[in-house]
Amino acid sequence: MQSGFSKALLLAIALSVFIVPFWPDLLWGWLIFSPLILLGFYDRLQSKHSLRRNFPLFGRARWLMESIRPFIRQYFIESDTDGTPINRMFRSIVYQRAKGVMETVPFGTKVDVYRSGYEWIGHSLSALNHEQVEADLRVTIGGSQCQQPYSASILNISAMSFGALSQNAILALNHGAKMGGFFHNTGEGGISPYHLEHGGDLVWQIGTAYFGCRDAEGRFCAETFRQQAALNVVKMIEIKLSQGAKPGHGGILPAEKNSAEIAQIRGVEPYADVNSPATHSRFDSPYGLLEFVAQLRELSAGKPIGFKLSIGRKSEFIAICKAMQESSIRPDFITVDGGEGGTGAAPMEYSNSIGMPLREALAFVVDALMGFGLKAEIKVIASGKIISGFHLVKNMALGADLCNSARGMMLALGCVQSLVCNSNHCPSGVATQDPKLVKGLVVSDKAMRVKNFHERTVQAVAEMIASAGLHHPSELNRTDIYRRVTQFEVRRYDQIFPYLNSGSLLSPDLSDDLLGEFVLLLQEACSDGFSPHHCLTQIDNECCHVETEASVGDKV
Repeated sequence: MQSGFSKALLLAIALSVFIVPFWPDLLWGWLIFSPLILLGFYDRLQSKHSLRRNFPLFGRARWLMESIRPFIRQYFIESDTDGTPINRMFRSIVYQRAKGVMETVPFGTKVDVYRSGYEWIGHSLSALNHEQVEADLRVTIGGSQCQQPYSASILNISAMSFGALSQNAILALNHGAKMGGFFHNTGEGGISPYHLEHGGDLVWQIGTAYFGCRDAEGRFCAETFRQQAALNVVKMIEIKLSQGAKPGHGGILPAEKNSAEIAQIRGVEPYADVNSPATHSRFDSPYGLLEFVAQLRELSAGKPIGFKLSIGRKSEFIAICKAMQESSIRPDFITVDGGEGGTGAAPMEYSNSIGMPLREALAFVVDALMGFGLKAEIKVIASGKIISGFHLVKNMALGADLCNSARGMMLALGCVQSLVCNSNHCPSGVATQDPKLVKGLVVSDKAMRVKNFHERTVQAVAEMIASAGLHHPSELNRTDIYRRVTQFEVRRYDQIFPYLNSGSLLSPDLSDDLLGEFVLLLQEACSDGFSPHHCLTQIDNECCHVETEASVGDKV
């Protein structure tokens, strides 16, 4: 192809020499062709890209087509049900609800109802009119150790920080939350002026880098925390242990998004990559976590304190439950984040292959809390790819008390799923710090869309549970949801995720088949260390000690 480029160039020159005497204006064309020819020579001489070296100029078409491939697929090729991460069907319902336009669908479902994994809710012949459902679907968060309980909506804005999102996106989300009466999780980037301007309810997330409450060395600062937690709009505090986008990996803020303003809010150097630690420096054990919960509760004058995690090793969560029982310290809520990824920038392996998917993680957490007799005092929040009313319903049927949505709220803001969230080039002005792009996001318009999406999605939940004959989502349980597990078999959620009896893990009956893997998890879990290896090492050491004493006795 190198010779092809040379032949094409010689042919162009020859034709020009022949035609110019008859058509002198053709010389103007060389103003366009000359740069292309120089680019072709550069491609031929460079040694970095073999494709461009072998196919000068023409090889660049590959990169051009790759750059537009996602948009070609999204707008011209993909069906309503096969797009990823969020398919067109769900993107459309968010846009329709946010804009307040018609959201009904004609001619039946586009979903293959006979595929494995298809799920539905069982309706009732004693269905209610949706007016009979409680008007305001809310849940009170705050156990016996909490002095300022909070009444939360069943759908709220999941953790997205200022830095990951633009200032206009934060303003619109918070204004929408204020108008709609639901909470806005700050993400781990701290509380910015844009979180405060409209006065929407906040859940302040404390991450491993302690942004907004850290000292010069990046350690937790109690006094700074106390000042921020005293803000009236801060209704709850959430300790982030891990997140579904990259569990076991600290938060990532690329340098191009780390402006001087963001750096000042976070207490870091501007225009540099900000990589949060993978773990907390304030504690390193389940006991330490709960002591931190108690400290934050005291510093915040009794506001609800909880933590967020993506489930990895199950025994580590069992260790936390053991510590709750032994210390009598309870969080007020636990947010379970699905390992299927989220809005945050993450390495591919973390998004695809680390962390337990939400449904399995949620059922496990609820069962563990039930087994330890803790669920009555601790509310569980589900977070992970929650878009439609049915997403809320099936997670609450598994045991969640309420749900958070990140990507749904981004779509309501105008996100077009261009998949450049980590590049600072978000075309809709949502996930960028480029002032020219941020300017395109009009706060007053998008705030109303966020409110509308929330309102109409909650209304859809009310209508669905009314069809099931229920008055409130808290009445949902695992018998209400069905899943096709093969083409010829359907199971209810309670058959797939069987319930544990309350308190059954406190003095487990080893003959109880329902306990299953929990028996092994209980053996692996120690309340004074997260890692199961820590507990197994202790057990091995004790066994070795006993064996040594026995051996000595035998020898004597």
